[in-house]
Amino acid sequence: MTEQKDLAGRVVLVTGASRGLGYAAAKNAAARGAHVIAIARTVGGLEDLDDEIQALGSSTTLVPMDVTDGDAVDRLGAAIFERWGHLDGLIGNAGVLGVLSPLPHIAPKEFEKVFAVNVGANYRLIRSLDLLLRQSDAGRAVFISSGAALSAKPYWGLYAASKAALDAMVKSYAGEMAITNVKVNIFYPGQVRTAMRAKAMPGEDPATLPSPDEIAPKMVDLVSPAYTKTGMRVDVLKDEEPL
Repeated sequence: MTEQKDLAGRVVLVTGASRGLGYAAAKNAAARGAHVIAIARTVGGLEDLDDEIQALGSSTTLVPMDVTDGDAVDRLGAAIFERWGHLDGLIGNAGVLGVLSPLPHIAPKEFEKVFAVNVGANYRLIRSLDLLLRQSDAGRAVFISSGAALSAKPYWGLYAASKAALDAMVKSYAGEMAITNVKVNIFYPGQVRTAMRAKAMPGEDPATLPSPDEIAPKMVDLVSPAYTKTGMRVDVLKDEEPL
């Protein structure tokens, strides 16, 4: 884990922070000096994260919450404003795979659930946290997407469509932020040893994949004041390029 303290004194919010990439990103941000606002539905995972962050000598605010609860997201924005008056970093990591299936076989409820988490929740975060990011001297937002948005392989239609929609939404938002101090980007983590990957590829040997702790620092780099590009697709497997 990096030893740099480029996030010292900064407030960084991470969704999906109870496991996988979100957990690793929250830990990495804390190690770099940030106060982390950790959001997830799983209380136990958040408590484990809090223990690890305290052991690093940093601090966290735990928010057990479903990101699809728009009213709760609005209350979160108000609470952040009351306590800090700004937000320096947003890592929109929470996401779901849904089902890998021919499109005609996907139940409407499953379709709606995947879009609610992968697209709708990030829209609500942008809506509620935009002014807080603008109040930072170097507001940064990064949303975790996937190469599936571009490949759109057979049976991946639902997940791919949701991530393509996320990419388009973030591209538009980044353009809207062009004359502000806020930088907005997309991150493609590639194949990582997570529960989502195991669900998608049950026959794969997880030992052949990088761990979340290996990938997370590259995610967290995008909420550092040192990263000044915006509207970029940052892919761990390729060079970064404009969305």
